Amino acid sequence: MVAAFPIVRPRRLRRSEALRQLVRETRVCAHDLIYPIFVEEQIDDAVPIATMPGVLRIPERKLAAEIERIARDGVKAVLLFGISHHKDAIGSDSWNPDGLMARMVRIAKAAAPELVVITDNCFCEYTLHGHCGSLRGDSVDNDATLLNLGRQAVVAIEAGADMVAPSAMMDGQIQAMRTALDEAGHCEAPILAYSSKFASALYGPFRVAAGSELEGDRRSYQMDPMNGREALRESALDEAEGADLLMVKPALAYLDVLAALRARTELPLVAYQVGGEYAMIKFAAMAGALDEAATVRETLGAIKRAGADLIISYFARDIARDGW
Repeated sequence: MVAAFPIVRPRRLRRSEALRQLVRETRVCAHDLIYPIFVEEQIDDAVPIATMPGVLRIPERKLAAEIERIARDGVKAVLLFGISHHKDAIGSDSWNPDGLMARMVRIAKAAAPELVVITDNCFCEYTLHGHCGSLRGDSVDNDATLLNLGRQAVVAIEAGADMVAPSAMMDGQIQAMRTALDEAGHCEAPILAYSSKFASALYGPFRVAAGSELEGDRRSYQMDPMNGREALRESALDEAEGADLLMVKPALAYLDVLAALRARTELPLVAYQVGGEYAMIKFAAMAGALDEAATVRETLGAIKRAGADLIISYFARDIARDGW
């Protein structure tokens, strides 16, 4: 008997949840996710972030207990952001061996040695002006900032960090950090490059969370959101300078960049689902416009499908704990 048209029926593999799971092409699990944490010194209680419902600034004195809970939830890696109360013009507390960055790394590694601890290496949370480096007049001094990034990387690794992640977007920052680490005897320390970091409107909630008191804007050193080819060039430069992983930030609005980068490099790729992306989902779900869990699954799946090996997400703890 001749089969009736259509002979090819893709719906055959969609008839049940078991079949759909069997042929699913893209999966997201706890091993794919990195959870960002904001750590503030000299406070007693956690501070809710109004622009990011469910996200808190964690008091340094309670960080150990929080890290233990995060690890128990199944999170495999964390990205640490410090909110300093010792700001100056150059962010010197960030390379002080007894400063906040070093202390929070030591606390996190002592609380959960198996957890991968990554430091965000920048200066916006440690400077009075809120820029990502030292200023010369009204502009960030690229080369002076490179020296300080190298100092910061060495301090972070010697405190116990498993990886450093420079987000300052200075030209030559990967080479500067790689040289500093190697000269200090840390040639095994990996660098996650914020290689395609755009000057995005979606960072607004993060800046509230991180307590960044920015004077002006960062458009002179972060990338123009309209430039895709430039993002690929930035990533190629970071790879040539010795980066071990590359990042696209933000994620959803730049899936084209992520996919194009995936076609050009064999390095592991990381995408950062930033505060604005988190807030859009959270507030839409709170308004009853979206199913939060389903939207998180779909967006993380899209980021993974576009080429990300790892995703930094404020939903990482939910995925690790509840599966979603």
